[in-house]
Amino acid sequence: MVPSQICFHCTTTGTPEFPILNFNIIFKQRLVVINALGLYLSQIRPHIRASCLSSPQDPPARNMRNDTEELKEFLLLGIPQTEGLEPVLFVIFSAIYLFTLLGNLLIIVAITSSSTLRTPMYFFLGLLSILDILFPSVTCPKMLFYLSGRSRAISYEGCAAQLFFYHFLGSTEGCLYSVMAYDRFVAICHPLRYMLIMRPGVCVGLVMAALLVDCLHATILMSLTFQLPYCGPNQVAYFFCDIPAVLPLACADSSLAQRVGSTNVGFLVLLFWFSVCASYTRIGIAILRIRSAEGKQKAFSTCSAHLTAILCAYGPVIIIYLQPTPNALVGAMVQILNNIVSPMLNSLIYSLRNKEVKSSLKRVFHKVVFTALE
Repeated sequence: MVPSQICFHCTTTGTPEFPILNFNIIFKQRLVVINALGLYLSQIRPHIRASCLSSPQDPPARNMRNDTEELKEFLLLGIPQTEGLEPVLFVIFSAIYLFTLLGNLLIIVAITSSSTLRTPMYFFLGLLSILDILFPSVTCPKMLFYLSGRSRAISYEGCAAQLFFYHFLGSTEGCLYSVMAYDRFVAICHPLRYMLIMRPGVCVGLVMAALLVDCLHATILMSLTFQLPYCGPNQVAYFFCDIPAVLPLACADSSLAQRVGSTNVGFLVLLFWFSVCASYTRIGIAILRIRSAEGKQKAFSTCSAHLTAILCAYGPVIIIYLQPTPNALVGAMVQILNNIVSPMLNSLIYSLRNKEVKSSLKRVFHKVVFTALE
């Protein structure tokens, strides 16, 4: 029997042609089936949902969501292999940090309060003291915060800012060492033209160029590091956010950021080091040509403080690159020497080995004492 909704057009010979469907009748029947199916699903949906939620094979919804969401904060694990030493480290680093701030502030006061120290050499020394205050302040306050037993968490934005200012201020200080070495070269090798070559416009231009280059350098490193998604573990195995410690936490390929970071940092360090070596090689040749012992002593004392500060800054970096096998604890100690101890030593070097700075500090101290007694 042929269904009522299907009709056949037959030819005169009785052979059937392709059937033509009656869509109105079929559509109405399909609506009835869909409505019945919807009613059935609405009745059994609570049971299906309860069984799905109670299934031990499915992970909780919260964990599935955390695997796809980007991190909002990181946890700084601190200095490697120093568990249980937090109170001792807190006392030591607090004393070093406070001494660094006080010493460099005194140098700035001594330079700004004395009219005899307003020369290019002391202009750069004042900038170095400002950097020696800012550079350890990038990492030390947060480190002291969690060494005191408080939270080790640092926000995503705070981690990015820490990485940016660490590389910006660190590379600016390295560039300033090179500029100060050039200043000493001009003072010793071209003393009669010193004030003409190192005039105020040239000094300010050198500083501004250094700031722009180093800001670009830090921006590139920060952008390449934090354009990657971070959605997995958030534990940074270091005492601050640096590129080698943060990149392993990325959920995507970080090889480009690693290559660019190591290339940029390595190139700048070598450039600064070779410029300093070139300047002091010329200075050494010029000192050897001086006939009088008094002249040699004066020329050497002019740049001995700066040379000592450069060795304190670059010495730890050279040591870590000469290691046959990398060591996490040695790397952290070198970073601490470079970030915290070296700025403190700079204030000692330039205040104890520089007669002009010492005499200016004495005048400032006497003035403060007399003012307080009046």
